[in-house]
Amino acid sequence: MVAMKRSSSSCYLLLSALLKSSSRSKLPPTCLFPESSSLIIMNPSPILHRISSPFSTKLTFPSTNPNPRFFQTLPDSNPTLTSRQRKKSELEESFEAATTTDEILASFKALEAALDEKDEKLGLACLKVGQHLDYIGSDDHEKTLQFGLRALKILDRSGEESVSVAMALHLVASASYDLKRFNDSLGFLNRANRILGVLEKDGGSEQFDVRPVIHAVQMQLANTKTAMGRREEALLNLQRCLELKESILDPNSREMGIAYRDLAEAYAAVLNFKEALPLCNRALEIHLSQLGQNSVEAARDRRLLGVIYTGLEDHGKALVQNQMSQKVLKSWGMGSDLILAEIDAANIQIAAGKYDEAVNTLKGVAQNTEKDSEIRALVFMSMGKALCNQEKFADGKRCLEISYDILEKKETILPSKVAEAYMEISSLYETMNEFETAISLLKRSLAMIEKLPQEQHMEGNVLGRIGWLFLLTGKVDQGIPYLENAAERLKDSFGPKHFAVGYIYNNLGAAYMELERPQTAAQMFAFAKDIMDVSLGPHHADSIQACQSLAHAYSAMKSYTLALEFQQKVVDAWENHGSSARNELEEASQMLEDLKNKSYGWLPDLIVEHAKAMSKGNGMQNPEELVRP
Repeated sequence: MVAMKRSSSSCYLLLSALLKSSSRSKLPPTCLFPESSSLIIMNPSPILHRISSPFSTKLTFPSTNPNPRFFQTLPDSNPTLTSRQRKKSELEESFEAATTTDEILASFKALEAALDEKDEKLGLACLKVGQHLDYIGSDDHEKTLQFGLRALKILDRSGEESVSVAMALHLVASASYDLKRFNDSLGFLNRANRILGVLEKDGGSEQFDVRPVIHAVQMQLANTKTAMGRREEALLNLQRCLELKESILDPNSREMGIAYRDLAEAYAAVLNFKEALPLCNRALEIHLSQLGQNSVEAARDRRLLGVIYTGLEDHGKALVQNQMSQKVLKSWGMGSDLILAEIDAANIQIAAGKYDEAVNTLKGVAQNTEKDSEIRALVFMSMGKALCNQEKFADGKRCLEISYDILEKKETILPSKVAEAYMEISSLYETMNEFETAISLLKRSLAMIEKLPQEQHMEGNVLGRIGWLFLLTGKVDQGIPYLENAAERLKDSFGPKHFAVGYIYNNLGAAYMELERPQTAAQMFAFAKDIMDVSLGPHHADSIQACQSLAHAYSAMKSYTLALEFQQKVVDAWENHGSSARNELEEASQMLEDLKNKSYGWLPDLIVEHAKAMSKGNGMQNPEELVRP
């Protein structure tokens, strides 16, 4: 997942410039602080960014951006300046006029020597330098961080909740993010968010609109949470970003269309296609009205709609949208976009079971790809998937080998994408029952992901799949450690009640049942059931299955009262599904009867054992206790 970045500061240009570009979320270096002493109000620079799959941001300075004065010394209104004051004023002027990195650093060094360490102007100057380094994407993130921390120390000295402090916190958070210190980044952002929330509630100020800065912080929060695997939480921040844009931009502007599509992409990335669909339809509606049927933006909307409809299993609509998108992209000569749309089309055809059509589509795409390109690897991976679905395993394996050979050369360049592709290829080998190859690919993927802190959520997924494959091949002892680690990683990423954590605990329960440890298995199944009841609902098929597994575990422990209780819940749950679950209900009812018979057969033995025990004493025991498990 591409990380989001860069955001920023001038509200007066925001209406014409917001969301003009695409790759980060940083604040450009301009002064935007309250008037005090010799400082004057400066127009904050606009936030210019857009989200890209699923949400990354890039900020660029607009060509219309004025060159606001960073400091105001007002020499004309005070002709009695001393030579020292005049020299200081010249240094401020020079720093303000600096535009290139070398000019900014050189003028800062000169200005720094003339200012006291506690001077607010020095804090603002540090902030400007740090924002500039952050904005241009400097590789020296530690240097950016030091400027941010120094600015924060000076500006936060009074303890006052101000925009300048929020901006410094955002800068420090952004640099921490670049250094993969995500917990630190989140802490700074949360404080910035609290400060801005107070300022927004108080109405900000007459001179300054805090919404662009709030937007920058919200976007960075989404980036940071996404890097930590907390995608659902990140969606809330992205929704807040959209609301801020709605409050600033024309509701039918092209930029709002892009904003709706970006949020739709984010929902699609977490497989929430129902939420994604209306957002993407709104984006298409805006772009059709503003730009027309044959616009590139409308084509991109339609391509995303194809993906969303595929997720909703409406393959007919998916293909219609994809074909309309291809037509426009082809007319505009958008070669790379067109190839991706054609790959999408093939994957839709695979999902619809049209395997021959998918293979023919991909053969045509392969002719237009460069040798050893990432796109070519994706083409052969999809072709392998189509052939495997047709059980043409020999041909499918050849395609997967071509894809793997290309991807192997990209491991150091595109580790995240290659790791994800290995996971997909692994699943195809799994369908061919080549489990050793599947496990080997997953271990290769895991080795890369472990070096990428921002892919922690993917690490949990890979660990879980390795553990499951070990279970599938009878290597239960080897699988359990992977499953246990997967549970911890996924809890860290998605929270303890996420359904993915529930599935891992369900597999752990199955593993302990294989080892004939039903008591431990029951604990795992109980965890799984509690999680799935919350995340999926008690009547979801997987929640019912967890309840069924729990009944089996208690039966294996000969705790028949509990086994009957949970089996009855299974029967009740399937009854709520109506006629669509007739077979499942019959099977569950039969299991309930079997459990009752098993419990009845077990009672005489128990009574005899208790009677023997009681015969050694002089007292009598309540008959009801003799048959209590």
